[in-house]
Amino acid sequence: MSQKKEGFLKRKGINISAKTYFVDAMGGMAQGLFASLLVGTILSTLSRYISMIDVDFFKTLGHFLGEAGTMASSITGAAIAVGIAASLKAPMLVMACATAVGFFANAYPGQPYAAGPLGVFIAVIFAVEFGKAISKETKVDILVTPLVTLGVGYLVAYLTCPAIAFAMNWLGEFINMATTLHPFLMGIVISVVVGIILTLPISSAAICASIGIAGIAGGAALAGCCAQMVGFAVASFRENKWGGVVSQGIGTSMLQMPNIVRHPQIWIPPTLAAAITGPLSTIVFKLECSKVSAGMGTCGLVGPIGCFSDMSASGTLDGKAWLGMLIVCVVAPALLSLGFSELMRKLGWIKAGDMKI
Repeated sequence: MSQKKEGFLKRKGINISAKTYFVDAMGGMAQGLFASLLVGTILSTLSRYISMIDVDFFKTLGHFLGEAGTMASSITGAAIAVGIAASLKAPMLVMACATAVGFFANAYPGQPYAAGPLGVFIAVIFAVEFGKAISKETKVDILVTPLVTLGVGYLVAYLTCPAIAFAMNWLGEFINMATTLHPFLMGIVISVVVGIILTLPISSAAICASIGIAGIAGGAALAGCCAQMVGFAVASFRENKWGGVVSQGIGTSMLQMPNIVRHPQIWIPPTLAAAITGPLSTIVFKLECSKVSAGMGTCGLVGPIGCFSDMSASGTLDGKAWLGMLIVCVVAPALLSLGFSELMRKLGWIKAGDMKI
């Protein structure tokens, strides 16, 4: 790339790199997903149960929460676009246009399935970067910037979203069917892989939502995420105390990434725990979780709440499911990770301070 082009890109704040798009932008995508579809699902679930109370106040409150949840879910594409645009430091006018691109890409091409979050991700990145490039370069910026941002975003969505929708739908159905047919093996694979993705600086929630992991495959993904978060929270208690339990167990296990880079062996306990809790979920308790919350784990308790909501809606929520959520999401990850980490400490593979955040 010539120095002139490099200078232009730097001046416009365009940094073409894997970190920019697969860490920063995907993180923004997860924030938008959480602020819309995930919260909307939680509000809708609360609405359903509050409305059952035969008191006018609670019925009114339930109706209000239901409307709020529906509206939040309906603007998922726009919310994801804002998250991505903000992570790419887009100017305000470009960000405003990106919301329209995101709304369009999320729903395109329509029935029987749409491109969803991945379609938004690709279309909005192109729209924002081209919008940033043209922003404030002409005397009629108020017209040119929206035309370029919207034009590029819509064109990319038009060209890519149909293929993305087909591929993601096929991949999601394949994973869900394979998990139904081979719950033990797929339970291990999904739990371990999604759990690792959760701890890496990329978004497991965005990936699960894009692929469409659901049903017992979603339960396995939830198990893997909880194993990482709860596992690291408990295994590192000596170093991080109760603050570490909260920040990792309800926040994110991503806080351990600097330590993992220096001491990769600390990743072994929660990953082994995930390999056990995955099939425990798919075979013993048959937990179900939708693509909306499967990749969230115990972050804000969104994963367990989503599991509760999905199993309640499908009529499979019973005493065994409640016990399964407690064991798979909290008890088993805590005990297994603690046991494996203590053994590794005794062997000298993990030393004091290795997991200090």
